Amino acid sequence: MKTALLVIDVQMALAAEDAGGAERSCPEAEKNIAALLHAFRASGDLVVHIHHHGLSPDDPFHPDAPGSEVQPVAAPLDGEPVVIKTGSSGFVGTPLLDLLKNAEIERVVLCGATANHCVESTTRSAADLGFQPFYAADAVWTYGLTGPDGVSHSAEEIHSVSMATLDGEIAAVISTRDILTSG
Repeated sequence: MKTALLVIDVQMALAAEDAGGAERSCPEAEKNIAALLHAFRASGDLVVHIHHHGLSPDDPFHPDAPGSEVQPVAAPLDGEPVVIKTGSSGFVGTPLLDLLKNAEIERVVLCGATANHCVESTTRSAADLGFQPFYAADAVWTYGLTGPDGVSHSAEEIHSVSMATLDGEIAAVISTRDILTSG
């Protein structure tokens, strides 16, 4: 089964969140993303980079803002496709579906940020479009949030809920180690 790695939104706007002291889950995510990239590149499997570009000039992900730049750990190599999205899912309004179909991809491994936003949205879309998604549980991260009801949720809680809502029904939620050893 042909597999592609989708590296989602590993951009400097999130590094700025981290530097600003934002509460975050999964501190080992970047190390695991690097391991996935190394393995996929070594095996010659398809690596696709998905980057968010905000539409508002005030958005830290706006293409003219420093936050839109990719973090060095996930920098695309020459020849690796880069898909630009302006919404949550990497499939909406982008050439991602055609790119994967043309490469005869059946399974996708998803990593990046944030777990409960763009990675989860892209995972759900991948499943809806007939791909077999693997959500790399320790190669994604998220941040704490306060809901409209005023209840605060830790980054670890949100990360856990994201995994729980996907696992078994929409995707296989699996560790980087298990992805790398399953071939």
